[in-house]
Amino acid sequence: MAKTSIDQEQLRRWRLILGKDSQENLSAMCSGGMELSSDQLLMDEALAAIYDESEEATQSRQRSAGLGASAPRLAKWLGDIRTYFTEDVVTVIQQDAIQRKGMDQLLFEPEMLKNVQPNVQLVGTLMSLRGRIPERTKETARMVVRAVVEKIKLALEQKIRQAVMGALNRNEHSPIPHVNSIDWKWTIGRNLKNYNADLKRIIPERVYFYSRSQRTNNWTVIVDMDQSGSMADSVVYGAVCGSIFASLPALNTRVVAFDTEVVDLTEQCGDDPVDMLFGVQLGGGTDINKSVGYCEQFITDPSRTLFILITDLFEGGNQAQLVRRMGDLVASGVRAICLLALSDSGVPCFDEGLARKLAALGIPCFGCTPQKLPDLLEGALRGNDLQALATRLTEKK
Repeated sequence: MAKTSIDQEQLRRWRLILGKDSQENLSAMCSGGMELSSDQLLMDEALAAIYDESEEATQSRQRSAGLGASAPRLAKWLGDIRTYFTEDVVTVIQQDAIQRKGMDQLLFEPEMLKNVQPNVQLVGTLMSLRGRIPERTKETARMVVRAVVEKIKLALEQKIRQAVMGALNRNEHSPIPHVNSIDWKWTIGRNLKNYNADLKRIIPERVYFYSRSQRTNNWTVIVDMDQSGSMADSVVYGAVCGSIFASLPALNTRVVAFDTEVVDLTEQCGDDPVDMLFGVQLGGGTDINKSVGYCEQFITDPSRTLFILITDLFEGGNQAQLVRRMGDLVASGVRAICLLALSDSGVPCFDEGLARKLAALGIPCFGCTPQKLPDLLEGALRGNDLQALATRLTEKK
């Protein structure tokens, strides 16, 4: 039987994935052995520094790769991973370096921090270490956090603004024609009688436009964020989105963070989301009920209040009272949503029992990526059925 031909490049990729211990077995699968290129050897060395647990690799890390105390070695390792891997892979490797290997020195030296790839996970780590960051590094840390905040705002701010104004101005039509202001749903509905079968098109007699006027404080939006350690990514996105809400005249926005204590971040939110993030203390216990009780004071018109609770629902406080409070909010007319996560990574571990109790009250509990938040906000402000909206967003790719 003839030997099946083997793609040597694929074998080299598997060698990089599996580490040095796989070299002998993989080499035996192709005639003439298998050698890594010089670039692949550098990639392998960078990966071994974090993922290879063999004694030999441990010794190697002590003399190279970047896990020693020497700043030049660490800088070389950072340079290697940024040279040979894509941005999303660099993000994962950096986070693993901090979590698996305790490489906090990545964040404690300004020179090192400047070379780290800014991302949401890194901001979460900086927030959790904020009390330990040396004074000489604090300004660099703020620059990293600001870079991530600006990136999130660039991706979401315009979409959120359009979603809010589209929802709140849907019944106020303007005679000023502008394609960005067309109310397509209303225009199509009013002109269905003008469908031309030959052209297979609707020929509208009149096109309706949303009003471009902005009323002030139409709705109160309360963002209540769990700042326990497991919610780091969600807090970063929640804080930045809260600052975007606060910049809209149509919304009266409150941003609150909690563990066993409650911190009102609304003022920092309006001034600078970077200050707000440095005001968050990740970790500690969780008293959701206490935070909801605090937020109740801001609800003056329940029928025009959107309450966004961001938490994995592991309640350390009074769960029965929490369920009663949330039930009372919904009964009064508040539109309440529980986001188990507001992050790119999906739904974390959460208390399924408490989630079912809230769902039974009409409060959908689901994970939401930041990209879906504008649709969620618009649907909630339009008065759409929240459970149906949650189902649509979680099914939407």
